[in-house]
Amino acid sequence: MQAAIVAMAAHTILAAAPSSHPLLSTFSNPSPTAPPSHSSTFHGVSFKLPQRHNLSLTAVASKPLTVVAAAKKAVAVLKGTSNVEGVVTLTQDDDGPTTVKVRITGLTPGPHGFHLHEYGDTTNGCISTGPHFNPNKLTHGAPEDEVRHAGDLGNIVANADGVAEATIVDSQIPLSGPNTVVGRALVVHELEDDLGKGGHELSLSTGNAGGRLACGVVGLTPV
Repeated sequence: MQAAIVAMAAHTILAAAPSSHPLLSTFSNPSPTAPPSHSSTFHGVSFKLPQRHNLSLTAVASKPLTVVAAAKKAVAVLKGTSNVEGVVTLTQDDDGPTTVKVRITGLTPGPHGFHLHEYGDTTNGCISTGPHFNPNKLTHGAPEDEVRHAGDLGNIVANADGVAEATIVDSQIPLSGPNTVVGRALVVHELEDDLGKGGHELSLSTGNAGGRLACGVVGLTPV
């Protein structure tokens, strides 16, 4: 529509003054001797075009992300050279403490040291699991002590039938992150752990808990 209006206006101008404009006269009656004109004055007709509507963009606020707590679960099956054996399950919600549920059979009645050791290596039995897991390089202690190995889980107590059942809640044995316990080993010991307070030369390293009766590598399992 706009193109048609412009064309009609141009036609009107040409019809009204076909030879009055220098530029038009150059094309209508060219002179071989006249120099070419490099300037012209053209009085046109002004047109008012419809204004464009401004677009208004409204930003839509994104919804906040909802982070769902990630539950994690692991298991260790403990076996040794004797008839001591058991299953330990570990669960953790998000970054909270880890809950350890222990059931071990074949023990002599009474307390037995129970620790997380550094390596999940059982190629040479429980001996190759290494020392207690100790990322902070502290001395041995009780689970409630500020100075302790991360792997110091105290004692479990076997009943008259040689069965030890316990639930341990601890914040230093996570199932993920740089200090994860996954891939390390849980070990039940022959004797009671003196929790670093027995005065024995091994108290501050092993709790003087004696030999390693059974062990198992901690591995992730479906929740």
